[in-house]
Amino acid sequence: MGWRAALGAAALLLLAGCATPVQVQRRDPRDVQRELTSTVISTGELSGPTQVVLHRQDLSALFDRDPEAAIAILHRTVTAGQADADALFALAEMSFQHAEQTGRQPYYLAASVYAFVYLFPADPARRPDPFDPRLRAASDIYNRGLTSGFASPDRSRVRLRSGRFELPFGSIDITFDAASVRWGNLVLSDFTPADELHVIGLQNRYRRAGIGAPLAASATAPVQETGFRVAAVLKVPVTALLRIDLAAHDLAQGRLSGSIEVYPAFEPSVVEIRGQQVPLEADTTAALAYGLSNPKIWRSEFAGFLQGDFFARQPSQLVGVEPYRRGQIPVVFIHGTGSSAGRWGDMLNDLQADPVIREHFQFWVFFYSTGNPVPYSALQLRTAIEDAVRTLDPQGTDPALRNMVLVGHSQGGLLAKMLVIDSGSRVWDAFSSKPLDQMRVSPETRALLQRAVFVKPLPEVRRVIFIATPHRGSFVAGSWVGRLIGRLVTMPLNVANALAETAAGYPDELRVDPRATRFGSVWSMSPGNPGLQALAAIPVSPEVAAHSIIAVQGNGPVETGDDGVVTYRSAHLDGVASELVVRSGHSVQANPRAVAEVRRILLLHLAESCPQGCALALGRAAAPAQ
Repeated sequence: MGWRAALGAAALLLLAGCATPVQVQRRDPRDVQRELTSTVISTGELSGPTQVVLHRQDLSALFDRDPEAAIAILHRTVTAGQADADALFALAEMSFQHAEQTGRQPYYLAASVYAFVYLFPADPARRPDPFDPRLRAASDIYNRGLTSGFASPDRSRVRLRSGRFELPFGSIDITFDAASVRWGNLVLSDFTPADELHVIGLQNRYRRAGIGAPLAASATAPVQETGFRVAAVLKVPVTALLRIDLAAHDLAQGRLSGSIEVYPAFEPSVVEIRGQQVPLEADTTAALAYGLSNPKIWRSEFAGFLQGDFFARQPSQLVGVEPYRRGQIPVVFIHGTGSSAGRWGDMLNDLQADPVIREHFQFWVFFYSTGNPVPYSALQLRTAIEDAVRTLDPQGTDPALRNMVLVGHSQGGLLAKMLVIDSGSRVWDAFSSKPLDQMRVSPETRALLQRAVFVKPLPEVRRVIFIATPHRGSFVAGSWVGRLIGRLVTMPLNVANALAETAAGYPDELRVDPRATRFGSVWSMSPGNPGLQALAAIPVSPEVAAHSIIAVQGNGPVETGDDGVVTYRSAHLDGVASELVVRSGHSVQANPRAVAEVRRILLLHLAESCPQGCALALGRAAAPAQ
């Protein structure tokens, strides 16, 4: 081969080994997807579309060196009409990133302003394509910009207020009427950003995507409420919206105005902005978890068991998780022994997330000292419901208050049953061979025993759900450990006096040994309690629909199984409308299958309650899960 041929071959080899200026590389599709969809909210880095804008405006290097100068130049370009909506989105991202890096609140507010103008242009034809991922990203920037733009110095709260606020290109005058921020009769204040709350202890987190900053607010009643009140420790999920009044020249002149609006999460769920119906962002789970994290709730479990008068100073033991809503059916949760309202967290979280249930039901919780005798606690529940109905609807014009659903777990189910039966004298006869009206006791003792033991169905209740309820007793309550724990309970003075007077005056007529019996809830749930066996034999009123959810551990035969506290045979009731067995321990009220069954029953209740307009509820109220 001559030298020319050798030189040509060498040149070909060199050319073959050189990389081309433009290339592609095969990568994991997930990596490519992250590159295409990342935003300043998700990764802290500018999105691809924003980087394109910077490159086309020859601002990339300047933004790296001096972000504020690059933002100012692009702002002037936009207000001069020399850039399109892509630049508005880029300004929102650039401002938010700079605010995150410097902590400067004017840039957080600017990010919200740019995002608002991008999302809601004056010309409807220029609205973002709903399939453009920047629409969701701009909403997130707007929402987070509000949260951080109004954050307190320690960032623990969002300080919504009126005033003139600095922007990088001018200022914005904002009005906010704090006194008008109410939910029913409750004043809302002390706003906490839901975006900065990590939820622990609830199985599901429910969040509705939309516009506005999701917050958790404290609620305060202007006056002390009696008869019925909203739980003071709970937090209210709300959404803060900054509505910007923006004329065509305002952005260029740097003089903006707007108003802050605060909406409770469920009313309304949409707002109108420049002719668009826009959903409000909401995070109901974060607010619920924040309220339930209050140590007072959990401390009440132990103290409320041992101290029979623990809740005596409360204005009402029946509380709502929201203000009373006329026309919505109350669902009353009744917790079990050594428990509290917090144990209903998962069920409440899931049920409130169902829009049909949310629209037609309201949720109440009954607090009580769980060491007291079951008939006495049931009397307190009965009285609390009667007081609530009398307080909320004195004229008797709300039929929903006469269509209640009781949901009782464990001992709470026994309380519920005593509200839906006609006991006659059967419970008393199981306890004493002498009729009460023949006993010589004080008028106070007679009245208490008469009201607690001789009961009729509460007319306001139309359905009851028993969950892991020891109708025939709990083997734990009947054990020596249970008896020992039961002796630690101190009962209210009126209860202790009534029991002592009866036992001292008629020891031979009682069917139990009063000297060896501690008449608290532990004994009430003991299989050896004759009154409990009598209660189990009394059928639920035919006017009330009853359902059972029974927990059984393991995979063995249901009939011989138990949940660690209650056997299947004890929890089973003949004649109920439905019975569902869930493979679970005793705390089955948080089990997804139990929650789904309660949801089904509520939808069935709704469908059977309203004469028309319930097709959706009827369709969803299928047979119990198997």
